[in-house]
Amino acid sequence: MKPGQKKKNNWLKKLTYHYRLLIINDDTYEEKFSVRLNRLNVFVWTSLFALLLILGTGLLIAFTPLKTYMPGYTDPGLRKQAVQLQLKTDSLEKALTINTFYIEQLQRVFKNEISMEEFNKIYTEKKFNPDTLKLQAGKVDSLLRKEVENREKFKVSQLKNRTAYNFTAPVKGIIVNAFAPDKQHYGVDLALQKGTPIKSIAPGKIIFSDWSAETGNTIIVKHPNNIISVYKHNKKLLRKIGDEVQEGEVIAISGNTGEKTSGPHLHFELWINDSPVNPVDFINFNN
Repeated sequence: MKPGQKKKNNWLKKLTYHYRLLIINDDTYEEKFSVRLNRLNVFVWTSLFALLLILGTGLLIAFTPLKTYMPGYTDPGLRKQAVQLQLKTDSLEKALTINTFYIEQLQRVFKNEISMEEFNKIYTEKKFNPDTLKLQAGKVDSLLRKEVENREKFKVSQLKNRTAYNFTAPVKGIIVNAFAPDKQHYGVDLALQKGTPIKSIAPGKIIFSDWSAETGNTIIVKHPNNIISVYKHNKKLLRKIGDEVQEGEVIAISGNTGEKTSGPHLHFELWINDSPVNPVDFINFNN
């Protein structure tokens, strides 16, 4: 027999040599437990146990919260919250952009740079952007739009229901200039003494509080049910953008600021559903 083959046979025999593992009482030498083993059995059972241990550990980590303690893993709940926060952030960014644009265009309206009709058109296009819908007006639709634009440059609301709205008068005074939308005068002028308190006609939120060259110190309040009240030519503004105000709360002090004024007075406008209405149809300004 060759030396290499002899060594191989000896190695195989060693693997199959039988051994006996005994557990005996040290005092009485009584045999308590015995098992017959060989090297091959020990190797197989040890390998199988190690494999089961590795598999069990992997399953435990994969299907229990223990994996969150492993480097590189994050809590699934945190991941879900992060996605939700990202979506909310995107929505808030879009809302902020639209609101900023709304305020900028509204300031242009009060500076008489654009009309309210142009404001509504610009704001609607900015908010909904019809170009993304790829809509094209037909010939009949185009002619109808042109006819309406030529017939009615600015739609004035004909609502008259003082009882239903129940506004508080911003101030008591004499009307020196009436509501005249055909002359682009969308409110009434009330002659007042300087320093007269100006009140909010209803609960609402300040959406504009600033100075412009033409209208001076101007404050605008947005009320529920799509109602807006405008107060121009004030001496001083007492509330800022974002403030909540109550009905009858003093929001400004009357004055004579701005280019379009010839004396102390309040120019007051009332808008309902994006259209100007005659304030005297809703508010009693008499003393």
